[in-house]
Amino acid sequence: MYNNILFDLDDTILDFSKAEEDAISSTLKHIFIEPKPEILKRYSQLNLQQWKLLEKEMTTRAELRINRFQNLFDELNVNYPAKDAAAFYENKLSSGHYFIEGAESVLRTLSQHKSLYLVTNGTASVQRGRLASADIIKYFKNIFISEDIGFNKPAPEFFDYCFSMMNNTDKEKTIIIGDSLSSDIQGGINAGIKTVWFNPERERNNSGITPDYEVHTLKEVIDIAVIDSRL
Repeated sequence: MYNNILFDLDDTILDFSKAEEDAISSTLKHIFIEPKPEILKRYSQLNLQQWKLLEKEMTTRAELRINRFQNLFDELNVNYPAKDAAAFYENKLSSGHYFIEGAESVLRTLSQHKSLYLVTNGTASVQRGRLASADIIKYFKNIFISEDIGFNKPAPEFFDYCFSMMNNTDKEKTIIIGDSLSSDIQGGINAGIKTVWFNPERERNNSGITPDYEVHTLKEVIDIAVIDSRL
């Protein structure tokens, strides 16, 4: 039985992809760029590249926030301050949310019987805004954001901090759920806890990173959380 459940936020509980598209579309319109599908797709790719670099400690958070826009503007031959675009984008992103299907009901159910914790690599101000907008802070015992901690998933130091704030709870009774093999699942492995890969699109795993469980809907997490016991 797992008493302590660590949830990733983006594309696990909240639909970051949809929120990102809305925010970047508003940002591009703000600077008089038509948000064509190919531009939105390219921004998403450049953004993901920056987050992968951050996971590997090959860039900083401050650089990430600017470079994803600077790289896009360079490709589009746009002369606009990337810093200003980043600020506008983050303000838009922090004010909206979309739930992954079943997320709120799963949180509501599990929080009545388990200790839930949020673990996210997102920017602190943005994530807090989205959590407040979604009204789900009430479901968690604590919220851990990498910008506050100073380390990013999958770094062991990130999870060391989390466990220290969780009163060094029993790792054998702790599990992490997330959509990212490289940050959530690898992070759980590094921390010595069981892992659940949330894979709604049923993507093939060619990463070499092996989760303990794989689910395609969040409702399946309830069954895993109560293995060998009742909820």
